[in-house]
Amino acid sequence: MLIHEYQARDLFKEYGIPVTERKVFDSIEGVKEYATELGQCVVKAQVHAGGRGKGGGVKFAPTPEKAVEHANNILGMDLVTHQTGPEGCHVSTIILVPGLDIAKEYYLAITIDRATQCPFIIASTEGGMDIEEVAESTPEKIAKIKVDPSVGCWPYIGRQVAAALELKGKNARIVAGIAQNLYNMFIEKDCSIVEINPLIVTEDDKIYAIDGKVNFDSNALYRQKDIVALRDEKEEEPLEVEASKHDLAYIKLDGNVACMVNGAGLAMATMDMIQISGGSPANFLDVGGTATPARVEEAFRILLKDPNVEGILINVFGGIVRCDLVAEGVIEAVKNIGNITLPIVIRLSGTNSTEGRALLAQSDLTFETAESLNEAAAKVVAAVAKK
Repeated sequence: MLIHEYQARDLFKEYGIPVTERKVFDSIEGVKEYATELGQCVVKAQVHAGGRGKGGGVKFAPTPEKAVEHANNILGMDLVTHQTGPEGCHVSTIILVPGLDIAKEYYLAITIDRATQCPFIIASTEGGMDIEEVAESTPEKIAKIKVDPSVGCWPYIGRQVAAALELKGKNARIVAGIAQNLYNMFIEKDCSIVEINPLIVTEDDKIYAIDGKVNFDSNALYRQKDIVALRDEKEEEPLEVEASKHDLAYIKLDGNVACMVNGAGLAMATMDMIQISGGSPANFLDVGGTATPARVEEAFRILLKDPNVEGILINVFGGIVRCDLVAEGVIEAVKNIGNITLPIVIRLSGTNSTEGRALLAQSDLTFETAESLNEAAAKVVAAVAKK
């Protein structure tokens, strides 16, 4: 789950990371007064996407009048960045922050390294830029510092971060503390990534985090009620929001073959096989190990709301769940929803798969069945191609 920059700033402040003041606006009212109070300021669009500056969503305003002009232009725009896709993100909220005289920008982030299964602090002297571009063109300017989670982020690790950023004296001590505080936030809030870009030193030698991105592990949100309260559903894909309300793991994609699968690994394999067969997956959907009739029906309803879907592939492995129960659930769901005209291909494998296929064959509904994933993917792609 992502949050907005202003919410990330509030979390940074809670953890003792220095940030500048900010004020949130969803209309032009009050912008001139606050801009006058700041003197010079920056107007920033609040959307869940990076690259806002390059897309015109971040503007420096030397005067209150210019701040009003920028706010008028940014509020209501569809901001297109390299992370939004061509349709962009609608801007309904902006913040005003002080305009600072920046002497140096740094990059500081923490995420999980999947190879070592440990948090890594990532630090670079090349802040303010796309870190992916830095990694590709000048990888030697990115330091990666492993943190053993069983030990935690001790002061010596903070000093390593400061050294990687080539800081000395007072600023080295401040940044070492920031690194430790950021790590504490990463762990305590169940983050998957925290990023400060840029972390700046001003001309008068003060340090601030002036932009931040925080992403949380969705599987841990049940114990982060304060974080869940920050969720902005307007920024999320509506079908994904609806799926989450039914505890379904769903990610919308751009293809036309919908998948309904029990298990994340099986879902990935199914999407791969659709692609290999010449089709394009419309989603990732994991109904979980307990593919009950109710869950199957909700999953069907979500899949059918995607206007791009032209065929459905159900791929269920009967490990914990019995395939005959899944088949009953599919039949019941299709009857309850009614009038499904899309081709549906079902592959059942594992416990009671023979009984499940028999139930499907005996129903008065039109399904295609398959014994293998290869066969199922080929059938659904062929059925979609005939439409």
